[in-house]
Amino acid sequence: MRKQVVVVDENNNRVGLKEKDLAHIDGDLHRAFSIFVFNQSGELLLQRRALEKYHSAGLWSNSCCSHPILNRQKSGEEAKSRLFDEMGFTCELRKVTNITYNLKLKCGMIEHECNDIYQGSYDGEIRPNAEEVCEYRWIEIKTLLEELNDKPELYTEWFKHLLLKTELTEQLALSV
Repeated sequence: MRKQVVVVDENNNRVGLKEKDLAHIDGDLHRAFSIFVFNQSGELLLQRRALEKYHSAGLWSNSCCSHPILNRQKSGEEAKSRLFDEMGFTCELRKVTNITYNLKLKCGMIEHECNDIYQGSYDGEIRPNAEEVCEYRWIEIKTLLEELNDKPELYTEWFKHLLLKTELTEQLALSV
């Protein structure tokens, strides 16, 4: 069975389901979540997407991101489960905000998402799933923002948008 996403209206009310690939091709607004995990030093955990991913392969992004599965779990629990699936660990997550964006990707797909943003703290072992992640690293926010400006082509479109075009950086920095 192909993965479906929850399609929503501009108020985040469910209007239906659609295959994930088609939603990204057609640009339907759908639910998503993004996770930002920090260590005790205040560094952000980044992941480099697996080279086999259907879009944005090999690009650096936030600690974890995905789409909630309808009726499976509450969004926060779904985010924790996905963090374990991708990065091999779990931690307590706190919802920081919700951000909606409509971004065209170089591959022609569209990320039109109503995205719940979660933040967590973790300092233990990381065991990334090779089907999802080919590399990971910890980085200071100041260094990351410099890299995003100097080499934006190395990062996913949604990650650049979240950190450069919204107030999210300030919200995350204040709560570390």
